[in-house]
Amino acid sequence: MTLHLSNLGKHYGDAPVFEQVSLQVAPGEFVAIVGESGVGKSTLLNCMAGLDSWDEGSVTHDGTDIGALDGEARALWRRQHVGFVFQAFHVLPHLDVAQNVSLPLMLLGRPREDARVAHMLEAVGLPGMGARLPQTLSGGQLQRVAIARALVHRPALLLADEPTGNLDPSTAAKVMDLLIGQTREHGASLVLVTHSESAAARADRLLHLTASGIRA
Repeated sequence: MTLHLSNLGKHYGDAPVFEQVSLQVAPGEFVAIVGESGVGKSTLLNCMAGLDSWDEGSVTHDGTDIGALDGEARALWRRQHVGFVFQAFHVLPHLDVAQNVSLPLMLLGRPREDARVAHMLEAVGLPGMGARLPQTLSGGQLQRVAIARALVHRPALLLADEPTGNLDPSTAAKVMDLLIGQTREHGASLVLVTHSESAAARADRLLHLTASGIRA
């Protein structure tokens, strides 16, 4: 399932955030996007997920024009095809780890699938921790929960926004190992927005976002 951005542009009032952004992400490809602070990397990632709107151009995924979908259809597309890993984790504090990981399955109306949730927790190095509450976990463990949640429904597209930004270098390297390993195992495309040179260096392709477009 190919992700295709064509001449994408986003403005706040008269000020462009970015313009003329065109790129294609092939199935199974790992693309890292870097750029100066404030250039709109996170906004671009949100556009790829259909979480934000844009003013020019198009976003298509496997031939589906995301901009042409209404809010409900876009949410359903996102639930089925996209996994999103946030820098701030965004786990729900009142749910235990297993419940957090199983959220994408619940939103798709699928059964809890305890075996799959347990397998994902083992894959991210958190075996037997499903009953723990988020406040008992470290930052690195919370990011692992977020990765397990993003991948449990086997999405075709994984989007990661500074997933190692809140982590120490050693933990960050382990999280990147996990993120790359799991997306490779699932055959998912991975788009990573990062300030980390070490994380970006591991991508199949490195792109630089500027206000006037994107370049290799």
